[in-house]
Amino acid sequence: MSSIIIGTAGHIDHGKTALAGALTGIETDRLAEEKRRGISIELGFAHLDLGGGVAAGFVDVPGHERFVKTMVAGVTGIDIVLLVIAADESIKPQTREHFDICRLLGVRAGIVVLTKRDLVDADILELVKMEAEEFVAGSFLEGAPVIAVSAKTGEGLDELKAAMRKLAVDSPARTSKQPVRLPIDRAFAMKGFGAVVTGTLTAGAIQPEQELELHPLGRRLRVRGVQVHGKPAKAARAGQRTAVNLSGIDHTEIARGMQLAAPGVLRSTQVIDCRLTLLQGVKPLHSRTPVHFHAGTAEVVGTARPLGDGFARIRLREPLLLLPGDRFIVRKFSPVVTIGGGEVIEIDPPRKSRVASLASGDRAAIVMGDAMTRAELLWRLGEPASPGVEIGEWCVKAAWIASVSEALEKTLAQFHREKPLLPGMPREELRTRCKIPAHLFDAVLQRNKKVVAQGELARLATHRVQLQQDEEEARAKIENAFRAGGLAVPGQREVLAACGVDGTRAAILLNTMLREKKLVRVSMELVFHASAIEGLKTLLAAKKGQRFNVGDFKDWTGASRKYAIPLLEFLDRERVTRRDGDDRIVL
Repeated sequence: MSSIIIGTAGHIDHGKTALAGALTGIETDRLAEEKRRGISIELGFAHLDLGGGVAAGFVDVPGHERFVKTMVAGVTGIDIVLLVIAADESIKPQTREHFDICRLLGVRAGIVVLTKRDLVDADILELVKMEAEEFVAGSFLEGAPVIAVSAKTGEGLDELKAAMRKLAVDSPARTSKQPVRLPIDRAFAMKGFGAVVTGTLTAGAIQPEQELELHPLGRRLRVRGVQVHGKPAKAARAGQRTAVNLSGIDHTEIARGMQLAAPGVLRSTQVIDCRLTLLQGVKPLHSRTPVHFHAGTAEVVGTARPLGDGFARIRLREPLLLLPGDRFIVRKFSPVVTIGGGEVIEIDPPRKSRVASLASGDRAAIVMGDAMTRAELLWRLGEPASPGVEIGEWCVKAAWIASVSEALEKTLAQFHREKPLLPGMPREELRTRCKIPAHLFDAVLQRNKKVVAQGELARLATHRVQLQQDEEEARAKIENAFRAGGLAVPGQREVLAACGVDGTRAAILLNTMLREKKLVRVSMELVFHASAIEGLKTLLAAKKGQRFNVGDFKDWTGASRKYAIPLLEFLDRERVTRRDGDDRIVL
């Protein structure tokens, strides 16, 4: 069964509550004061089976001008509005304000309902119908059904139900794939159960034993039970009127305007950039204009600063859970009247506004930097989107990857030109010079087929060390000197000085052979040929498990103490031997 939320809107005493009762059989005025005064003060809720597999949640809002903020909380999240106009009074001030609020909140479908049909004759009814059609012309209700009803006699109710069912079927389904969000419009205690909150589930799904986070408090709470339309349910889904029984909190700690959301996914904010539409006749806002900001079921005082081209930045005194795409209403600080509304574009925007980016309408492009975690994107967008290349938990702009890849290639090319004898550039130096974050560096290297990373070095795939003739000869002399030395090698300074090239090139040749493992560095001063070290390891392998001392080692190898001690310390590091007091053991 599909679910739809239907809300009323209209002037005080135009029959909204009576209409809700006549349609659903449920009296939505529950407070003693409401019954005594005969007006709605708080939001009222009911439910209705429209038939054809469509269940409707019904939100009845107060019509008095003093309770417009309550009305906004009720209209937020509805799919269909019933714009109620009494046939004996026609359009009144709150009819206009409620309708403006519906338009500003982006309500997309509705029906004009002419109530109190039984109090007027056919001519008056036709005149009011014409006035209503003229009133909604050019809006989302242009061409909508205009249905006259009487809550007292029941006339027109079946026609109204049929029209609601048709709109419900045609309305786009809400998604349960987005993170859970339940704006709270009521909190109370139920004997034997504890804290209960109600609201219209705008996204996601809620089920018993689920953990939710209460914003803006940041409290994590467990769901004890769920009801949909007053009945226990295995799960509540987006678009349903939902009651949630919470454990771990008292109902007095919860207030209208708070929200339940998926834990650890979304965050509250106090600054937004938005598209702001002012009502006709409202003077342009100046910088830091104080306003009452209404979003979801919340009302917070804030200041609005125009950014130009219909955009504004709003700073809130208290944090709210907001996401791009959320609709809101702003009301003048004093006197409190509705002056406009709009749509959240970016939450926690950068200090400097970017009107051109805001105007693009591409939410992902607006919020995303060169690289951002998917969790950060989910918080900023409110939906699981990946506007770029995914690298692990990161989402990276393709243009940024192309830019840093080009920087890698240029930096390496310059390095090879300046130091042609070196096989590659140290990776960390390359990363720093190209200003690539450490957590993305390896992935960027792997994606670039023109760059080869080997160990701690990186090079262009086309780079080959080309030795000049004197360098080839020097390299051979260095290697031969260490090979001939066996385990009694000459000092490296002596070898390099005698190789026939300048000291800088000689050092590069030595380091190259060390990286190639043709030579092995045992200490800062001692370098051995790899064949000598391998021969030593083979000799010791035949003595596995044997205990020996320095003297034994000298006897086995013929090495003097000058070489024996550094060699033994090297063998300890290589785990060929293990020191045990003054002795060693062959491992």
